[in-house]
Amino acid sequence: MEQVGWARDLAKKLLERPLPRRWAHSCGVGVRGESLAPILGRDADLLAAAAWLHDIGYSPELVDTGFHPLDGARYLRDVHGADERLCRLVAHHSYAVFEAEQRGLLDVLEAEFPRERPELLQALTYADMTTSPDGNPLTVSARLEEIPTRYSPEHLVSRSIANATPSIIAAVETVEGKLASADVRLGRPGKVVADSQSH
Repeated sequence: MEQVGWARDLAKKLLERPLPRRWAHSCGVGVRGESLAPILGRDADLLAAAAWLHDIGYSPELVDTGFHPLDGARYLRDVHGADERLCRLVAHHSYAVFEAEQRGLLDVLEAEFPRERPELLQALTYADMTTSPDGNPLTVSARLEEIPTRYSPEHLVSRSIANATPSIIAAVETVEGKLASADVRLGRPGKVVADSQSH
C-alpha cells in the first residue's frame, strides 16, 4: 500500500490545481483500480498505483510530446526512477498504442516501454474506461460515447478510440467476468459488476 499512497500523492500534486477535472477522473480511476484487488493477487498494489498515475502526463509540468501516456511514463522513469512495470502500465493504459500509431510514436513507445502483462493492461483499461471525466462510475459503452463528444470527429483521439473500441470492450468484459466470479466465491454474486453498470 506504500506505493499506492505515493502514487496518489504524486498524482494530486501534478493534477489537482492545474487540471481539477482530470484530477477528479484520476481519483475515480484510482479507487476503481484499488477495488480490483480480489482478482489481482500480488499485483494489486502495482495496478492501483498505475490507476492513480495513468493520466499524469496531462500535467502542464510534464507535457513534452503531447502524448500523455508517453510523457507520464517518461517522467516516472526519469524523474522518480519508478518501478519499470508501473511505467509500462502508464505508457500503455487503455490501449494507448492506437493513439501512438496516429501520432507516429508507436515505435518510440514500444521501444522505451514494452507492454506489460495483458491481464494487468485489461484491469487498468477497465478502471479507466468505466470512470467518467468527473470520476463517477459508468458503463464502458457510455464512456466510449462520451469521449468523442469532447473532440471533433476527425480528431486523432476520436479516431484512436474508434480503432481501440473492440479491444476496450473485450478488456472490460473480461475483467467484469473475473469480478463476478470473485464475488460468487466470496458470496457476493454480481456486486462489483452491478456497481459498474449503475451510473
